[in-house]
Amino acid sequence: MNTLFSKLSAALLAIVALMGAAFFIVDRINTAAYYEELSQNLNAPIAMYVTGQRQLISDGVPDLDSLRELSAHAMVINPTAEIYLLDAEGRILGHGLPDDAVVGDRVDLDPVRALIDGAAHLPVRGVDPRSAGSRKVFSAAEVRSGDRLEGYLYVVLGGQTYEALAADIGQSYVGRASVVALAVIVALGAVIGVLVFNMLTRRLKRLDRDMRRVTAAGFDIEPSVSVPAAGGDEIDRLGRTFIHMSARISEQIEQLKENDRLRRELVSNISHDLRTPLSAMQGYVETLIIKSDSMSAEERNRYLRIARKHTVRLGTLIGDLFELSKLDSASVTPNLETFSLPELVQDIAQEFHIESERKNIDLAIDVDAKPAMTIGDIGLIQRVLENLVRNAIRFTPDGGAVRIAIAERSDAVAVSVSDNGPGIPDKDLPRIFDRFYRALDGEEARSDSSGLGLAIVKRILDLHDSRITVTSKLDSGTRFEFELPSAKAA
Repeated sequence: MNTLFSKLSAALLAIVALMGAAFFIVDRINTAAYYEELSQNLNAPIAMYVTGQRQLISDGVPDLDSLRELSAHAMVINPTAEIYLLDAEGRILGHGLPDDAVVGDRVDLDPVRALIDGAAHLPVRGVDPRSAGSRKVFSAAEVRSGDRLEGYLYVVLGGQTYEALAADIGQSYVGRASVVALAVIVALGAVIGVLVFNMLTRRLKRLDRDMRRVTAAGFDIEPSVSVPAAGGDEIDRLGRTFIHMSARISEQIEQLKENDRLRRELVSNISHDLRTPLSAMQGYVETLIIKSDSMSAEERNRYLRIARKHTVRLGTLIGDLFELSKLDSASVTPNLETFSLPELVQDIAQEFHIESERKNIDLAIDVDAKPAMTIGDIGLIQRVLENLVRNAIRFTPDGGAVRIAIAERSDAVAVSVSDNGPGIPDKDLPRIFDRFYRALDGEEARSDSSGLGLAIVKRILDLHDSRITVTSKLDSGTRFEFELPSAKAA
């Protein structure tokens, strides 16, 4: 009983059984009412016939002998009829039955008058004097002497003789055949219903088996259930939903695996990159403590500057980690506004002017005369340009050149940062936007770079729906380029 098919079948059997019992009861009630109506219609003239044969009441005096004689004749014609003579108030004056068979002494005349007047729909039931509280169909006629109403002739149709015959018929072949026929119809309806339910739930069973198979496999396999691409009934829509859901869950599982791999890699890289400056700082500080008395002021200052350099790198690394973590958490929403890219580039060039002069690097700006208005988060785009220019200056040798260029296109503004440094090997190009990637392994790169700058750049541009590209050639330099929508196009 744990399957939908068994529950539906059990419910159907219960419903069919209840419907069959209800139909049987209603049929019996309606059949009885039909036969009462038929009997009342067919036997309506009995009372009129009896009253037409004799004057049964004269001046209030009943002729009981004539009543008994006529009753005997009427019961020969219809053995189920029981005849009573009533006065004008409904009291029973006489009858053709044994004296001890009648328990009532009065008959309600309202149904009698309604039947005689033809004001009621058949069947009309009246009091049965032989059974207290029982009501049966009857025939009735007025007993008059001239124009004077003397009483009524009241004929019960379906007396005790009728009840005995009806009970015998209920046990007859016809009665049993009717019950058997009803039982066969109910059983046939139940069987047909079960077969229909089986056909309707067959697809649902297949879908259930496929769901359990895919779930047991950890969504590593695709569903095999076949459903139409569109339309269909609820089961088809459920199948399509399951296929889409399983594909989505599979993607999410793969994404979780990838995120777990990246998390492990990140923890490993963070552990390594934090340990390096901390170990260096610890070594220099311990040296200062141990050899402080024997060191000259110049040596002490040199050790302190190196320790400070590592603290700066450690602070930069921690700051970049927090920034990248915030960008990855989707808690940052770009505050879009219209601004001039040339003005922003001028500010960036001014910011790195001293650093470029110290390395004797030519920091050039190539900007069109047009204002090159764009839409974006000016603070985040400034961070992108700072990271790109800082990397270009860091990895460009003394006497080199770094160029920032802006080109306005039909519906976008392109920004590029290029240098003539050592370049990036082709095998490393796909990895440069990974966390903790470094283009150089020298002491300078290890000291100043957190390895997160380009990862931050890519994440910020992803938030702006912009794609960054990179081209590089060994010993010739590297060029980064991205686009932002122009204010006009937006």
